[in-house]
Amino acid sequence: MDPLSEVIGLLRPHAALSKPITGRGRWGVRYAAYGQPGFALVLEGRCWLAVEDAEPALVDRGDFVLLPATPAFALMSEPGADCLPVEPTNVAVRHGDATGEPDFRMFGGAFQVEPAHAGMLLALLPRVIHVRAADRGTERLARLVDLIAEECAGVAPGRDMILERLLEVMMMECLRGNGPAGNGIGEGGLSADLLAGLRDGALARALEVLHADVRAKWTVAGLAKLAGMSRSAFAARFAEVLGCSPIEYLLRWRMTLACDALRRGGVPLDRVALAIGYDSASAFSTAFRKRFGCSPGAYGRAQQTGRTAALQ
Repeated sequence: MDPLSEVIGLLRPHAALSKPITGRGRWGVRYAAYGQPGFALVLEGRCWLAVEDAEPALVDRGDFVLLPATPAFALMSEPGADCLPVEPTNVAVRHGDATGEPDFRMFGGAFQVEPAHAGMLLALLPRVIHVRAADRGTERLARLVDLIAEECAGVAPGRDMILERLLEVMMMECLRGNGPAGNGIGEGGLSADLLAGLRDGALARALEVLHADVRAKWTVAGLAKLAGMSRSAFAARFAEVLGCSPIEYLLRWRMTLACDALRRGGVPLDRVALAIGYDSASAFSTAFRKRFGCSPGAYGRAQQTGRTAALQ
């Protein structure tokens, strides 16, 4: 499985909110940070999106926006419009004039992702992805959103499972469809993330082998050789694009896989350790405690208790 597919697989996205959004005239709304991925597709008209303190950016008809961790943001009919604080809902929303035919239509909503991994994995993704109508692949996204809207509006058997699969495909399509230069709104864009690394031929080879064999005793020199670069040039480029050293990236990914196994339970600690490249359960436990401040067993029990409480 390629690195991006592994990331999305561990996030396990599924529908939380999805709804039509319409507006007419002058309007503006402001949302607090949500912390889960949010999306929007403009079906008619245009609006302006301001993420946190960034300047508003135009989102036009056919544009698709994905916020992998949904920070605080505002939507408005035009820059400078007063923005009212609102809360996310799963019902249709109308902004501005309450009467008359809308001059703006959008389909928007939010996903939920696996809480145990959201912080670590979403940190690898761009803060904002903006796929404009003229960009390659937007039509595919629009068709996917149409299918999602149909499923959300119906009660056919298998609805929840189909929604989950469509959302996974939509997120993957959006992420891989961005051009090499990126289309980020505001700060960050695609400058220092996993996607940029996967588009860099040399770094992509290193990332692929890291993910393909997480148990191997990788070294910077060995990865640099696979990438066809000198050790120093490879280390510098990796840190610039991914925001950490190759060995730190490997450690983060190993711990991500370990947390997933511990959260699901049922796997002995020595098998978890071996699966991610540690020679013994004690070596793994030492590394885990150093990073998270608790033992793997304590983490697993806490996660299992939290899951049980959430189901009650």
